[in-house]
Amino acid sequence: MIDLLIQSRAEDCTVPFLPRTLIIAGWTGRDAAALEAHIVELEVLGIARPKAVPMFYRVDAALLTCAPVVQVVGREASGEIESVLWKHQGELYVGIGSDHTDRKLEAYGITLSKQVCAKPVSAAVWPWLEVADHWDRMLLRSRLPPTDEIYQQGSTAGLRRPDELLGLYESREGTTPDGTVMFCGTLPVQGGIRFTPAMTLELHDAVLERSLQHRYAVEVLPVAES
Repeated sequence: MIDLLIQSRAEDCTVPFLPRTLIIAGWTGRDAAALEAHIVELEVLGIARPKAVPMFYRVDAALLTCAPVVQVVGREASGEIESVLWKHQGELYVGIGSDHTDRKLEAYGITLSKQVCAKPVSAAVWPWLEVADHWDRMLLRSRLPPTDEIYQQGSTAGLRRPDELLGLYESREGTTPDGTVMFCGTLPVQGGIRFTPAMTLELHDAVLERSLQHRYAVEVLPVAES
C-alpha cells in the first residue's frame, strides 16, 4: 500500500493506493532523432533495438517504492527519470519516478532486467486534469548528488503524453483497472548511461509554478562469487 499525497490546486489530501498493475512504457519519444539517440545509447550497452515503438513491459507492482534507499546487486544498474501515471477510483494522477534497471541484464532481456530492480516513485502526485492542457510545457530533470550535475533534462513535449500512452496500451490489452501505474518513458542522458549512488528527480510546472521532487540513494549489495 502506498499513501499517495494528492497535491491539488483546491486542497491536498492523502489516499491509500494499492498498486495492482505496473506497466513500463518504453521508446516513447515523439522526436525521431531524440528517440534514435536513446536507442543508440542502449545499443552501446549491447541492448537490441525494439521491434516496435512504443513498447509496454509488465512487471511486478510490488516493485514500486517511495523509500529513500533502494538496494541493487552490483554496480550495473542505473536510474532514469520518468513521469508516472496513476489510476485511482477512475481518475488519473501524474507523478515522477525512476525506471531503475539492471543494464547488464538488459542486454539479455528487457522485461527481466526491469523486474529485478525496485522502482522509486514520489508519493506526491498532481491530478492529471490540472496539467493536461499545458502538459507539453512541463520540464523533466534528473540530477546526480552531491554535485547536482544534470543527468537528464528536457521538455515533456519530447515524449508521448501519458494519457495517449495509456490509451494505446488499453487499445491492445483492454481497459486497465484502478491500481494501475504506468511509467511513461525517459529522455537521453548527458555523459552516457552509468551507475550513480543517488539521483534527484524533478517535474516542473512553469504554468502553475510548482514542482514535484523525489530523491533516492542506491545501496550496492555484493556479488557473491560461485
